[in-house]
Amino acid sequence: MAYISPMLTNIVTAVKKASVNLNRDFSEIERLQNSIKGSLDFTRIAFDKIQKGLRNEFGKVLPTVAVVFANEKAPKEGMFLSVSGIEGLANFAHGNPEFAISAALMNGQTILCGVVYNPARDELFFAEKGKGAFKEGFRSHERLRVSSRQELEGALVAVKPVANDVELSAKLVNNTLNFCKDVRVSGAVALDLAYVAAGKLDAVLAPQCLLSGMAAGILLVKEAGGMALETDQADTRTEDLPMVLNSGNLVAVNFNLSQKIAKILK
Repeated sequence: MAYISPMLTNIVTAVKKASVNLNRDFSEIERLQNSIKGSLDFTRIAFDKIQKGLRNEFGKVLPTVAVVFANEKAPKEGMFLSVSGIEGLANFAHGNPEFAISAALMNGQTILCGVVYNPARDELFFAEKGKGAFKEGFRSHERLRVSSRQELEGALVAVKPVANDVELSAKLVNNTLNFCKDVRVSGAVALDLAYVAAGKLDAVLAPQCLLSGMAAGILLVKEAGGMALETDQADTRTEDLPMVLNSGNLVAVNFNLSQKIAKILK
C-alpha cells in the first residue's frame, strides 16, 4: 500500500471532484462530432469550466497555494500548483479519450508531488518526491517502474510534434521509426509520461512543452526509476532538471536507453 501524504490526498481529491463535470462534458462532446462548430464551442466552454472548477476545488483544500495554469506565469519562488485542465485538448475536442488533468505541486523548481488523471478511463497516476510513483487501484495501489529495455530496436517511443516546426517534428518521427521501427503520437504529453513511468512506453521525446503539461509526469517518471533529460544535453549520464523545466524540451527515458536515445535526437 502506498503512503499518501495529506497534501497529495488533497490534490487527488480536488482533481477528482473537478473532473466530474469534465467527464460529463466529454460524453456530450462525443455526441457533437457531426457538428464541427458545436463541438468547438462546447470544447471552449468545457475548458473554461474545468479551469474554474479546479481553481475552486484547490482553493478549498490548499487556500494559500497559488494555482497557475498554462497561460499564466509561474512564480520563481515559493509554493504553487502548476495545472493543465485538459492536457490533450485536441483529443478531447474530437471525442478521443486520450486526455488528462495534470497537477503538480512545486516549490520553485522542485516538484514535490504530481497527479495525472484521465477521467474518461478513470486512470489516476500519482507520485511524491522520494516516495515512489503509483497507479491508483481499487484495494491497493500499483507501484510503477519504468521499463528495462536496453536497445532502441523494438523500443516504443512517443513523440510530441511541434505545430510551428514541421521540419523538427518530421525529423523526430522519422528518426524514431528508423531506430525503433515504431512510434506513438498521442497528443497528450502528461499521459505519455505516466505510461513511461508504468513501463508501457520506453521513452517520450517532447520538445517545447509547457510546465503545466509536463511537471507532474516528470515526477512520475523520476520516482519510477527513469530520467528526465533536456534534448540538447551534451552529457546524458546525469539530469539537469532546472534546464528541462526552463526550456520545456524534454526526453523522458529509462536509464538503459538514456545513452542511446541521443541517436534519435541527432
